[in-house]
Amino acid sequence: MLNKSDLITIGELSSRSGVAPSALRFYEAQGVITSTRTAGNQRRYQRSTLRRVAFIRSAQRVGLSLDEITTALAGLPGNRTPTKADWARLSRDWRPRIDEQIERLTRLRDQLDSCIGCGCLSLKRCSLQNPEDVLSRYGPGAVNLEPRRAY
Repeated sequence: MLNKSDLITIGELSSRSGVAPSALRFYEAQGVITSTRTAGNQRRYQRSTLRRVAFIRSAQRVGLSLDEITTALAGLPGNRTPTKADWARLSRDWRPRIDEQIERLTRLRDQLDSCIGCGCLSLKRCSLQNPEDVLSRYGPGAVNLEPRRAY
C-alpha cells in the first residue's frame, strides 16, 4: 500500500520533470503513465513516475516515437519501481534503433559540411544530394538522405 508521501500531484510531477501538465495528461490518456485519484478526483502519481517521464523525454529526444516508447514501457513491472536491471534491459533493446539514428545524423552532418563547402546549396545542381536532379520526380524538396532507401 502506498503512503500519501509516495504520491505527488500533477503540478509537482510537471515541475520536477519539466513536462507540461497537458503533456502528462496526454501520456496518461495514451497509457504511458498512470495515476490514482483522490476523493476529489485529483490525479496523484507515484514518485517512480518521475523516472518514466524522464525516460520518455530522453527517448523522444533521440527520435523514438511515442508508440515505441509505450511498447517498451509496457515491458516494465507495474507492481514495483523498475530496477537498474529493468532499465538496462530496455535500453539494450533500443541500442540498434539508436545506433541507426546516430548513423543517419552523422551522415546528414557530414553531407551538410560538404554541401556548405561547395556553396551552391541547390538541390537541382548539387552533385552530393541530388545528382542531375534525379529526385525531382518525387516532388518538391526530395532529398536522398537515406541511401538504403530505394527511389
